Amino acid sequence: MSQNLAPARVPTPGKILSRELEARGWTQKDLAEIMGRPVQTINEIIRGSKQITPETAIELSLALGTSPELWTNLEAKYRLHLVGKEKKEQDIVRKSRLYTIAPISELIKNGWIQAVDSLNELEQQVCNFFGISSLDETPQLDVNFRCSEHREPEKTSRIAWVKRVENLAKQQTVASFDRTKLEAAIPEILACAEQIESIVRIPKLLADLGVHFVIVPHLSKTYLDGAAFYLNSNPVVALTLRYDRIDSFWFTLMHELAHIVLGHQGAYLDNLDALEENDEETEANQKAANWLIHPQTLKEFIIMSKKVFSRQAVEEFAVDQERHPGIIIGRLHYDKLVPHKNLRTLLVKVSPILNNWIDN
Repeated sequence: MSQNLAPARVPTPGKILSRELEARGWTQKDLAEIMGRPVQTINEIIRGSKQITPETAIELSLALGTSPELWTNLEAKYRLHLVGKEKKEQDIVRKSRLYTIAPISELIKNGWIQAVDSLNELEQQVCNFFGISSLDETPQLDVNFRCSEHREPEKTSRIAWVKRVENLAKQQTVASFDRTKLEAAIPEILACAEQIESIVRIPKLLADLGVHFVIVPHLSKTYLDGAAFYLNSNPVVALTLRYDRIDSFWFTLMHELAHIVLGHQGAYLDNLDALEENDEETEANQKAANWLIHPQTLKEFIIMSKKVFSRQAVEEFAVDQERHPGIIIGRLHYDKLVPHKNLRTLLVKVSPILNNWIDN
């Protein structure tokens, strides 16, 4: 099979000319006098700053006993090499900018854009993904980043994640939104927290209340659990299932819904391991915790158990609270009342139930 091979380095015509002069023991001034040209012209040809014209090629062939084609071919090959080198350098600069703007490898891995050989096509796909007409524009997002910088997440990955959430939410049809109706429906939503299988009802319940529900796994180094923001007049609740456990699912969901019910303005990207210390996050945390387990009832359970929590005790309390036992043990883990290694079999996965809703 034939291949078009290109040399890694192409010598300048001036380099070849310099060797010809050395072989003859001539100086640049000698050649200039022979050809009747200024010494500066010969010097510029040797340095590569001046091209060899057909007329110069003929004079060089007469002076050096070569063919004119030798010099015109050397000049043409060298100039073509320069053009190719310049294009490659420009492509490297363009790719560098592209990879700075977006986590290209992850976008391709997740199927959000396609792997292509054409740089122009790759740039166009990135523009389409972010909803911009050129790479000089800044993606317009409805989210004000509120994710903790505790682990220094990459901003470009967060932007890409949010844009994916937005793009998926725009494809959904939901009812008109009324905040008072959402608040009134919290008990109905929490009725799904008793059995793991009931989680499958959540997306439709929220859609009927005018809330977009999206699950997009977090990208590398973002450490996101969830987000809440508005798309036009409808709120969006997005989860990552970073911790694929029933306790994490329910707390993250209720935390994001709390932002909406409490009327918090703006938008939130939440890493629940390291939330920003502000009133809105504290308020949403407390609201979510109280919704899931009544604080006074929990306090009484802790006192009655004398801080000895058997599986039977946890399961009985869960039945009494109409909650899955994984939610109870998750809270006891969080409050450091039970070691994290204990009763982890209660922390069942939710991804199998929500598989059809996860952006794969």
